[in-house]
Amino acid sequence: MPNPETTWKIYDANEAAWEAMIADCKKATKSIVLEQLIFVTDDFGQRLIDVCAERAAAGVKVHFLWDAWGSFSFFGSNIIEDLKKKNIDLVFWKTIIPAYYKAPNFRSWFFRNHRRTLVIDGKVGYTGSMCVKDGMKNWRDTNLRVEGVIAGEMQSAFDRMWARALDQKSLPKRWKARDPEFRYLTNYPLPGRRHLYSGLIEAIRHSRNYIYITTPYFVPTRRLARVLRLAAHRNVDVKIIMPESSNHPFVDLAARTFFSSMLSSGVKIFLYQGENIHGKTAVIDGDWSSVGSMNMDGISLLYNFEANIVSTSPKFAEEMAAHFVHDLQKTREVALAEWEKRSFLQKWLEFPARFVRKFL
Repeated sequence: MPNPETTWKIYDANEAAWEAMIADCKKATKSIVLEQLIFVTDDFGQRLIDVCAERAAAGVKVHFLWDAWGSFSFFGSNIIEDLKKKNIDLVFWKTIIPAYYKAPNFRSWFFRNHRRTLVIDGKVGYTGSMCVKDGMKNWRDTNLRVEGVIAGEMQSAFDRMWARALDQKSLPKRWKARDPEFRYLTNYPLPGRRHLYSGLIEAIRHSRNYIYITTPYFVPTRRLARVLRLAAHRNVDVKIIMPESSNHPFVDLAARTFFSSMLSSGVKIFLYQGENIHGKTAVIDGDWSSVGSMNMDGISLLYNFEANIVSTSPKFAEEMAAHFVHDLQKTREVALAEWEKRSFLQKWLEFPARFVRKFL
């Protein structure tokens, strides 16, 4: 049985994470699997394809699973056939146009694959918030490289999503080996299958000292908003970092519709200055921490396929908390008194976001 101990490295710069991914892919001897929301064949994307093609020529099995909506730039292209010639199998998750006649529930449109997973030989795994797009090179993302049985768990989760994408009737068995301090928790858009969301809620409910959350999009469900406010009422130090301005301005407006209730409850909100902060992390009480693809918004929490590394390791939590504290140095805190004095125009712009924020 493989050694269950997990080793890790946290990257707070996409370029450094990309170079590490390329280096590990070059060493592949058996398999490379990549699950991505957004893939663009610019500089890094093409380099990654070239490395995978070279390894595929040497007999390494290479599987790409990309979300059709996130990688819409390939719509109508021959990318699948082109990669097949390089011995790379590419499958798109769903079609770019939803089949409403098959799924009358409008929420089915949100059932996208938002995961970001790279696993090499079932032994080295990457996850986090980055996409494969040069335009995101300078974003403040948080990405994680792991080694140990946790990589096998990531491989197993990918294999099951691959089978779903191919509409296979039976799914591969789940990975059984476990690291007692690290899990690869998934979120499926079905009741009872939102394991990551449920784990986050429970960790917040049992928090005693602090909750540090970084998210690019803060449009929480009622349940999440409630447990955060209750934690603050218990004098838990709740701090949330989000962008001053993200790449989705309307989502920023929706986030601001929560500011008054959060700040009144004692939750502290910090707006990150400079480059877009896109990391998706949480650290709670030094004994629960998470990094991966899940945003703190309704689409991620309820409607997307998501996956995060979740750890109960105090050492890992300490390192994650240190990154959070470092990021605080580039933020400005939103004070309740200041927020209540915002302009009428700002309030007017926020108003329509209240009616659609549950779908954001």
